[in-house]
Amino acid sequence: QVHLVESGGGSVQAGGSLRVSCAASGYTYGSYYMGWFRQAPGKEREGVGIIYTGGGSTYYADSVKGRFTISQDNAKNTLYLQMNSLRFEDTAMYYCAAHCSYPGRVIPEGYGGDCRYWGQGTQVSVSS
Repeated sequence: QVHLVESGGGSVQAGGSLRVSCAASGYTYGSYYMGWFRQAPGKEREGVGIIYTGGGSTYYADSVKGRFTISQDNAKNTLYLQMNSLRFEDTAMYYCAAHCSYPGRVIPEGYGGDCRYWGQGTQVSVSS
């Protein structure tokens, strides 16, 4: 069992930056795909950034590539998503998830992750 708790969400103006964190506890051993998803009101949940915990390979959706960076701190069992050049359309609830399926070289639209564990989410609001 893996327990995930997100933090760091908030409100920011367009063009600003924000970093969200995901603290993992429980059985965090081994290598697996872990990452960030988001869901805006009235929209489907979408994959944003995925990392392979074993080697650090990262994967992004085209919509965030070059602006968002996913990283991990193994010593702290924490996953991060650094978000720069935020846009109004980045406004969503951001979820951390673990034990997900391989996303492909670029996270496609509709990638649901098939993740086994999910956090409760943290809200990110970007004002234009």
